Amino acid sequence: MTASSAEKIRAELEPAIIGREIIMLEETTSTNASVFERAFSSTPEGLVVFAERQTAGRGQRNNSWESATGKGLWFSILLRPKIEIGESPRLAEWAARTVAETIACELSLPASVKLPNDVIVAERKVAGVLVEMRAQKNAPHLAIVGIGVNVNHLPEDFSEELRDRAISLAIALRRDVDRHEFAIALLRNLDRTYADAFARKF
Repeated sequence: MTASSAEKIRAELEPAIIGREIIMLEETTSTNASVFERAFSSTPEGLVVFAERQTAGRGQRNNSWESATGKGLWFSILLRPKIEIGESPRLAEWAARTVAETIACELSLPASVKLPNDVIVAERKVAGVLVEMRAQKNAPHLAIVGIGVNVNHLPEDFSEELRDRAISLAIALRRDVDRHEFAIALLRNLDRTYADAFARKF
């Protein structure tokens, strides 16, 4: 996907919280870090930053996350949920379940959640979630929800260490997946379910 994909994706989304602003980067250290850099008081909730490549992608417990260039969906969302910082695992579970449900509905591929933050297909990891929260004085807490989905990886796109434990949607389906279409479906589902569970009521 290119920078112009941001406008195309935004145009295909309904009025939304998640996806009201979309930024596409060719490369970044991590999409979570890129969102934090843009997280000012004036930044709208629902900003989404995608990257084609992460040079320092992160998973839970400071594990690294391999982000093969142009093969997956690597993105982070700026949120201001109506929860306390100690409830951040709720966000991780919500995001992981929504990814799993989108895979099942859009691709007819059985997917499950391995709590707290992994999405599993064929007993191997296809996606992961990383949630980071920061307290804000006199304002809703900030939450950055990072999501990584292995979409069109071939086995050789994974390191030897991960090859037996990781999988992509393309490997499971034996065909490529349209990343643009899957991104739209996933953002729609994330927005719908977030609004129901976490959005602030005014």
